Amino acid sequence: MKVLIIGAHGKIGKLTTEKMKASAQFSPTAFIRKEEQRAFFEAMDVPVCVASLESSVDEIAQTIKGFDAVVFTAGSGGKTGFDKTLEIDLDGAVKSMLAAEQAGVKRYVMVSACFADDRSKWEASGIKPYYIAKHFADRELQRTNLDYTILRPVRLTDEAGSETVTIKPTPEGVQSEISREDVATSILEVLNHPETIGKIMVMSAGVTPVKEAVLSVWS
Repeated sequence: MKVLIIGAHGKIGKLTTEKMKASAQFSPTAFIRKEEQRAFFEAMDVPVCVASLESSVDEIAQTIKGFDAVVFTAGSGGKTGFDKTLEIDLDGAVKSMLAAEQAGVKRYVMVSACFADDRSKWEASGIKPYYIAKHFADRELQRTNLDYTILRPVRLTDEAGSETVTIKPTPEGVQSEISREDVATSILEVLNHPETIGKIMVMSAGVTPVKEAVLSVWS
């Protein structure tokens, strides 16, 4: 499966790229926005597209064309203002969806956030615009004709993955943290199973093997 990873230079993006490169089932390509990010992927012999989510839908569609799936794990990052959060996490995400539809790429996996649908949690988070962006990007994805899966991890950590998780359709009963590596592992598992299409998966650390957890979810 040829997969374009948008936001490949982020922490989850790098882990996902590494796992896909090591798998016989996937052929990853890194969608990055800066030339200086290229070396990391070339060292792994992973193809690179240097492009921008601030480009037009038509331009992004040309980049997406020919792939079997898109994984969106891009984010503006903590060093930019909230205006950039809305531009990348919302508008950039939506443009990538429109571009995927235009390019005929049906499979789309979105890395979102737990509580993206719970406005009561946004104010206290200190990053309300981020949740606004995730909320409306997810809603727009659900309006498309794409074969989407939405992953909503809780607070992310850099700890080594355990390959065991808790996945539920809502935040009730999940733990407070999950490793980025376990999110990356889950992305690959989701792409392997068309049963996950149309599902929203709230994710945390847990004791259930990833494959079993992924296949147990409904929305």
